[in-house]
Amino acid sequence: MRHLKGGFKLRRNPSHRRSLLRNLTASMIEKNRIVTTIAKAKAVRPIVEKMITIGKSGSLADKRRALAYLYKRKTVKVLFDEVAPRFIDRNGGYTRIMRTDLRRKGDGSELAILEFIDYIFEVKEKKSKAKSKDKDKSKGKPKKTVVESAK
Repeated sequence: MRHLKGGFKLRRNPSHRRSLLRNLTASMIEKNRIVTTIAKAKAVRPIVEKMITIGKSGSLADKRRALAYLYKRKTVKVLFDEVAPRFIDRNGGYTRIMRTDLRRKGDGSELAILEFIDYIFEVKEKKSKAKSKDKDKSKGKPKKTVVESAK
């Protein structure tokens, strides 16, 4: 019987699963939004929410607890200085999972977006590609330079 054996196995061994969830949690804290499979999003969501709850207190012991899980000082600093203060008045429910109609190209698994609830999507402008006339004429070939010999 599997009493009290909850959690997502994600078809990985325990060490690989632990590192996967740590990396997803760190990415979520640093970038505020990640695109991943539905199963991984559901698995990492409670961990991210616990990290934010730890970050809301701001004590040294909690910073050490977060550093023991996340490993990167930069990520812990972002958690305590930027992410957790945004949710200081909220009691849980910091993230949302949005299913997409996108499928991963390799295996066709369903993708989902995991983001903080106060995330505001900003559209980035596309960079225009200015082609120079030299590249069009030579089509990628290096230019030949004529060197005059001194007499």
